Amino acid sequence: MKVLVAVKHTIDHNVKPNIHPDTGLVDIAQVKKAINPFDEISLEEAVRLKERGQVNEIVAVAIGGAEAKDSLRHAYALGVDRALLIETDTPLQPLAVAKLLKAIVTREQPGLIFLGKQAVGEDYGQTGQMLAALLGVGVATFASAIQLKDGQVEVTREVDRGTQTLSLQLPAVVTADLRLNEPRFIKLPNLMMAKKKPIETLVASELNVDLAPRFRVVSASEPQQKPGAIQLANVQELVAKLRQVEVLQ
Repeated sequence: MKVLVAVKHTIDHNVKPNIHPDTGLVDIAQVKKAINPFDEISLEEAVRLKERGQVNEIVAVAIGGAEAKDSLRHAYALGVDRALLIETDTPLQPLAVAKLLKAIVTREQPGLIFLGKQAVGEDYGQTGQMLAALLGVGVATFASAIQLKDGQVEVTREVDRGTQTLSLQLPAVVTADLRLNEPRFIKLPNLMMAKKKPIETLVASELNVDLAPRFRVVSASEPQQKPGAIQLANVQELVAKLRQVEVLQ
């Protein structure tokens, strides 16, 4: 079975993004970028399925400029078989990304499509669901465990009050949550070999997909700072503070 994994080259999760003073939007032009951590988890799961003999080919797909090849080389170093870049310098919204991925799914015909549950740059968390709707297949979001058996994928997903297990007919879309696995450490020789491997490139405009935006971001702002904690000397002070809160409410 073939697995397709969508990979996003986005803001490094260790970097704190800033609000641009002129536009009022998140400034991503000068920040360090890396593979989306949830997509790396998806890649790791696909490689583990291949190591168990349940998958025979893994294809990684990224959408973006030439810099996105860095994340595809990371995917190669993890163990994927092929890498594909849909090249565009236009910022894309989730629906446009889903449409481009649909075009690649139609071409590649994978049995399973993996995505991260969200990208840490924008945190939309919508692409997987939209892709499944466009393809007309089942979707399981926030996956924390996966099993393949008898033409189906059984997915344990995290919900508000615990976990839920779904069984989906293949092909299907699965979005990875943080606890699905812990990606392996990539050895330096694997990174060096990944630089020599081919990356197929398609131009987004040639796929005949409507990439027009469907919404406009008006502004962005940092969350309000929470008040700092205070240290109380004894229980009596704690009780007095709690009574003050009751009065205010």
